[in-house]
Amino acid sequence: MSQPWVPFDDRGLAYGDGVFETVLLRDGQPVLWQQHVERLQAGCQRLKIDPPSQASLTATWQATPAVGWEVLKIIVTRGSGGRGYATPEMVSPRLLSRRVPFQPDPSAWSQGVSVRICSLRLARQPRLAGIKHLNRLENVLARQEWQTTAYREGLLADSHGLAVEATSMNLFWEQGGRIMTPALDQCGVEGTLRAALIDAQLVTPGHLMINEVAAVDRLWLANSVQGVWPVNALWTAQGVLLRHWGPPGHDPLQAVAHPLLGYPATP
Repeated sequence: MSQPWVPFDDRGLAYGDGVFETVLLRDGQPVLWQQHVERLQAGCQRLKIDPPSQASLTATWQATPAVGWEVLKIIVTRGSGGRGYATPEMVSPRLLSRRVPFQPDPSAWSQGVSVRICSLRLARQPRLAGIKHLNRLENVLARQEWQTTAYREGLLADSHGLAVEATSMNLFWEQGGRIMTPALDQCGVEGTLRAALIDAQLVTPGHLMINEVAAVDRLWLANSVQGVWPVNALWTAQGVLLRHWGPPGHDPLQAVAHPLLGYPATP
């Protein structure tokens, strides 16, 4: 069963030893639920944590019917026990969940957003690449790089200079009529909306150096909660404008992604 609290000896609290999901609920029903379950199970398998049962996961959103938009956060930790990093022989994974009201931002859909490139570089670790594990310190440090509301997000590259993602969203770009997204085989989080678009063969994984981002035809940030944000301006970490794309206009990525979330295809 889901617990509303975490004891002091929980390994997720002590070491980030666990995974989490952030799920959009529409009128009490989860959006892209299968993709969220599959990513959570994949993360548990990678960390060698016994995943929660389907019934336990389903109970996190079925227990309280609701109307409108909500966000459900699910956390799975390895559980309590042991001092140091060695995994205890007997350990019981812990499931926690909470749901809160949510309102999407249609102005970001229609007007686009301004983003900056972060100074922080993501470390490469293929064994953790793709999963949404609890240790997100790189993202926390990157988000500390700006406090102004002039930027809605920050772009992250890895230690080799490859563009990877934003601090809390996946990255997409269009070049020569093709919509691409970074191949996340070294680091980064494989978002559920990203997975659905790749499965539908609407988006292709590829590689883009961070110093080439300003040259693409279009740029977007997206996730399964916020939807698709067109990027209208890109800035350096020092506040120098690199590119202005102008008004978003017709948006081919929103046209295919937003119906998957229940959002309007044309804001």
